[in-house]
Amino acid sequence: MDWSQLLSNKRLGQEGQPQRKDDRTEFQRDYDRLIFSAPFRRLQNKTQVFPLPRTIFVHNRLTHSLEVSSVGRSLGNDVSRLLLERHPELRDTHFTELGSIVSAACLAHDLGNPPFGHSGERAIGTYFSEGEGQFLQSYVCRETHDCLTPDQWNDLIHFEGNANAFRLLTHHFLGRRKGGFVMTYSTLASIVKYPFSSDLAGDKRKFGFFRSEVEDYRRIARELGIPQLDSPEGSFRYARYPLVFLVEAADDICYQIMDIEDAHKLKLLTTDETKGLLLDFFEGAQRNRIVERMQSLEDTNEQVVYLRSCVINCLEQECVRVFVEHEKDILDGTFQGALIRKMSDVPRAAYEACSRTAVAKIYHCKEVVDIEIAGYRVITALTDMMVKAVTSTDKAFSQLLINQVSSQYDIKARTLYGRLMAVLDYISGMTDVFALDLYRKINGMSLPNI
Repeated sequence: MDWSQLLSNKRLGQEGQPQRKDDRTEFQRDYDRLIFSAPFRRLQNKTQVFPLPRTIFVHNRLTHSLEVSSVGRSLGNDVSRLLLERHPELRDTHFTELGSIVSAACLAHDLGNPPFGHSGERAIGTYFSEGEGQFLQSYVCRETHDCLTPDQWNDLIHFEGNANAFRLLTHHFLGRRKGGFVMTYSTLASIVKYPFSSDLAGDKRKFGFFRSEVEDYRRIARELGIPQLDSPEGSFRYARYPLVFLVEAADDICYQIMDIEDAHKLKLLTTDETKGLLLDFFEGAQRNRIVERMQSLEDTNEQVVYLRSCVINCLEQECVRVFVEHEKDILDGTFQGALIRKMSDVPRAAYEACSRTAVAKIYHCKEVVDIEIAGYRVITALTDMMVKAVTSTDKAFSQLLINQVSSQYDIKARTLYGRLMAVLDYISGMTDVFALDLYRKINGMSLPNI
C-alpha cells in the first residue's frame, strides 16, 4: 500500500460533486458530522461496562468514544510527525491530517453497538444461531417467495457491532442522501477493524461488513489501494487499512485503563490494588519520579487520575513507536496482531496484568453480570417480536409493531433479508432506556402516561 493513495478525502456517495469551500478540512467535517449526529448522542445512554443509573459517574459509550477520539488524535499526530521525517515528500498531501482522520474514526467506532454492551450484541447473534430465530435458516417468505442465502444467514448469526457501524455510516436508511453520513473514504476505511465478510468470522464472531455493504467496502478498497487477500470463492478478505491499527490502539488503551479507574471508583478494586496495577507500567527512575509526584497530591482519587494519565501517555508513545518501526510491514499488509501486543516488555506485562484483573474482578462482578443478563433478555425478546412481525405481516399485532417503527428504517423492504436487517438497524440504534421501556410497553408492564 502507498500513503499517497491511502489518504483520500473523496466522499462515499458524493464522488462526482465538487467539494465545499470551507476553512475546515474534509476530515474535520467528518468529525463534526459525527459529533452532532443523533446516533452519536444516543451513545450517552448505552452501557460501556457498568450499569448506567448510579450516584457515582462511570463511563458510557459516549464518554468512552470521546476519550478514544482524543487518544486517537494524539496517535495520528505523533505518527504523522515522525513519518514525515522519513517521507518528506508527503508534506503536501493529506498525511499531515492523520490525527483528524483517526480522531473521526475513533468517534464512530462504537456507533453500531446495540444497547446493553456486548450482552446485547451476543443476544442478537445467538437469537438466530441457537434461539427462536433458527426457523429463518430454511424459511421462505409467503409474500415475496424469497429466503436467506447462506451468506446472509452468516450476517445474522454473527451479528457484529463493528460491521454494524460501517453499515450505519454508509447506508441510506437514516433518511439522508444516498451514502448515509457521506463520510470520506479514509475515515470509513479506518473503522473496519476486521476487513472480511461474515462467513470468515470463525469462533471469534468478528467481521467487518455485512453482505449489504460488501460493494461499498470494495469500492473504498479500490480507491485507496487496499489489497484483497486470498479467500474462498464468494468470500471477501482484505489487508488491514493502516490507520485501523491506530484506531484499535486508542480503543485498547482507553477501555482497559479507564475500566480500572472506574472499578476503583466503585470500590471493586482497592486503592492499593489500583495504584499497584498502574505503577507497574514504569520502572527505575521514571517510576520514582511518578511516585514522588503522586504523593504530593492529597486526594486519593486525584492520585489515581494522575497515574492513569501517566499510563495512557506511556501506552500512546509505545504504540506510536511500534507503528513507526513496523511501517513497512503494515503497508505490506503482513503485520499481525494489535500494536499494544508488540510493546516493550514492562508496559506489555503491566497491560496484561490489567486485563487479567479486569476479567477476574470487573467483567464478572455481580453488577456487570446482572445488567448483562437483563439486557440479554430484553434484546432477545425485542428481536423475536420484531422478526416475527416482519415475517407475519398479515397479523394484526404485527402491523401494530411495524407501524410504531420510525420511517427512517426500511422495515417494509421488498426482500426478507432487507426487512430483517431493518429490524436490526432499529434495535441496535436504541438506547438502554428506550429498549427497556419498549420491552415493558410491548409486554403490558407499563402504559403511556400511567
